[in-house]
Amino acid sequence: MDAKFSIKTTSPFFVVLCLSVLMFFTLSCFSADPDPLQDICVADLNSTIKMNGFPCKPESQVTSNDFFFSGLMTGASTANPEGRGVKLADVTAFPALNTQGLTVARIDLAPGGIVPLHVHPRGSEANFILKGKVYFGFITTTDVLYAKVMKPGVLNIIPRGLVHFAANVGPRKAVIIAVLNSQLPGFANIPTNLFNSTPEIPNFILAKNFRVDEKIIAAIKAKFALNDSLATGTWKYI
Repeated sequence: MDAKFSIKTTSPFFVVLCLSVLMFFTLSCFSADPDPLQDICVADLNSTIKMNGFPCKPESQVTSNDFFFSGLMTGASTANPEGRGVKLADVTAFPALNTQGLTVARIDLAPGGIVPLHVHPRGSEANFILKGKVYFGFITTTDVLYAKVMKPGVLNIIPRGLVHFAANVGPRKAVIIAVLNSQLPGFANIPTNLFNSTPEIPNFILAKNFRVDEKIIAAIKAKFALNDSLATGTWKYI
């Protein structure tokens, strides 16, 4: 009699197998940056050559310390108009990420703090909640909003290039770990793009778009200009 092979769908082996397959296809589908052509390429940030990334530091100069980063152990200040602090581990702060297609950030939100409406043109984003209650949402090109309040241990995904936001809706500070699949994913802050660009968008164009009087647009722009001096550090870039 031929032996029969079967796996119970509730067995730990089957669950691990499914998760492994899912992770493989997820990483494949969300791949944004080109695949690396060598094992390591620690960025030479002092090089004058900049073309779609950074050149590699000579391997003879690479040490173990290049592959460890402690910059996310503490949060950044949330004393700004958005109540948001960001510690960023991108290729410019963590050169070992060069060619690896990754950026990691720690986002601290004060009670009531927000991550403003924005897009990352070159990367998808996964967010893991370490602390607090955070209302996350993104909007598709068909104007459908997908949003939910997330608690510690919950993970979400923001598809590449879509408008998204977050807000701390809890009574205490929230902490988020964000991972993007690009070493330089880009950050387009929509409110700043609209009301504090250089050169500025004419008031009549914004008034027509938002269907309000030009005086309202002028008042909003004045607030952005006043707060611009407070926009220091990396908190405004991701």
